[in-house]
Amino acid sequence: MDNFVNATYIVSGLLFIFALAGLSRFETSKRGVAFGILGMVLALTATIASVISPETGEGLDSLGLILLVGAVGIGAVIGVRKALTVEMTGMPELIALLHSFVGLAAVLVGYNSWLEGSHDKFHLAEVYFGIFIGAVTFTGSIVAWGKLSERLPSRPLVLPFRHWMNLAALLLIVGMAFWFVPTRSIIPLIIMTILSLLLGIHLVAAIGGADMPVVISMLNSYSGWAAAFSGFMLGSEVLIVTGALVGASGAILSYIMCRAMNRSFISVILGGFGDSGLVACAVDQGEYREYSTAEVAAELMEARSVIIVPGYGMAVAQAQYPVAELTRALEAHHKHVRFAIHPVAGRLPGHMNVLLAEANVPYDIVLEMDEINEDFPETDVVLVIGANDTVNPSAMEPGTPISGMPVLHAWESRQVVVFKRSMNPGYAGVENPLFFKENTAMCFGDAKASVQAILASLPVGEAVRA
Repeated sequence: MDNFVNATYIVSGLLFIFALAGLSRFETSKRGVAFGILGMVLALTATIASVISPETGEGLDSLGLILLVGAVGIGAVIGVRKALTVEMTGMPELIALLHSFVGLAAVLVGYNSWLEGSHDKFHLAEVYFGIFIGAVTFTGSIVAWGKLSERLPSRPLVLPFRHWMNLAALLLIVGMAFWFVPTRSIIPLIIMTILSLLLGIHLVAAIGGADMPVVISMLNSYSGWAAAFSGFMLGSEVLIVTGALVGASGAILSYIMCRAMNRSFISVILGGFGDSGLVACAVDQGEYREYSTAEVAAELMEARSVIIVPGYGMAVAQAQYPVAELTRALEAHHKHVRFAIHPVAGRLPGHMNVLLAEANVPYDIVLEMDEINEDFPETDVVLVIGANDTVNPSAMEPGTPISGMPVLHAWESRQVVVFKRSMNPGYAGVENPLFFKENTAMCFGDAKASVQAILASLPVGEAVRA
């Protein structure tokens, strides 16, 4: 039985690697998800098998089997229900909530490992730092969930001397380690846990809402390392491998996103990411123009090239399906249509890509910011559907809260049409001068209804839908 369990764990680890490789491209993402599901099924099977026939040779561990199957059953019911009911707009906060479970599990595993009895100092260090990273992940993910679900304010929490507070907390946590490891006392472990829980809250609370996609990626990395430490404490090789894969891939993705946003990777880890110390203030930008859906349709019929810039507002309105129909209708009129995706469009890395893939938009016309940004000057019409901060020209100017953040240069096109419900600023709370430029027109209303009305105004709109 031991050979079966170990071999199954090895296969599970390989399948998790194949899953990550498959998820690196949209064309192979379904295959990657299938590999991941199969790997997790095998890992659970091996774990149950190890309880049925434990290495100690004492026979069936009935209580352990009942607890394990019960926990797996409860988790499966909750997971299936969430997967079937969650909307794409709710996916970011769901992922943040799932990260918190991983962190809490690492904390509980750490305390259980301490309660089991005496260990060598190396193992005690594993327990200590496993609880530390788990506690930070737990409370940090809860705060991220609150911000993404708008139960907490999206603006950053800026406390006086906050960086010194973080440093003091880290120094105390390190100091408690030198107390805990030689003595195995519960007191420094409890103190460290409380400090870590508070540190997780403060680190994420200090990050602005516009930067939450990077926070989700970073918390993903934290949850991976928490799982890896749990693997060390439990002696589970597959958990170590899986946690290391998740931790490393999350850290790499966070670094890539930080570079794409001209942010500092170190500032993400230290907290305060997304806060430049500046406050956005309302400035009279002048008058804005408004287009009806019929006028937008007329502009599109006169255009030769069209770029569509989706944002979180498109996800909220569930407008991806009529947007896909509009794309096909314009291509039927021999228009060159493409999509421009900002690295942090939406509130989750790859959020817009998944939405468009869900609506069967061809992968080859969905381009990243670096691939399409130079094409805006040669574009006739840009449709900004539910995006705000990612097309804000204030990022090109010094002294604004988003200065230095790379954005899509939509304003360089001949005509920009912005689909919004109102003139309120976006998630970052920063005013957008794009709305008041001479070549920009606003199309107010629900994005889904507006796109459907535009489709109806096109000569082949009804034929395409039929």
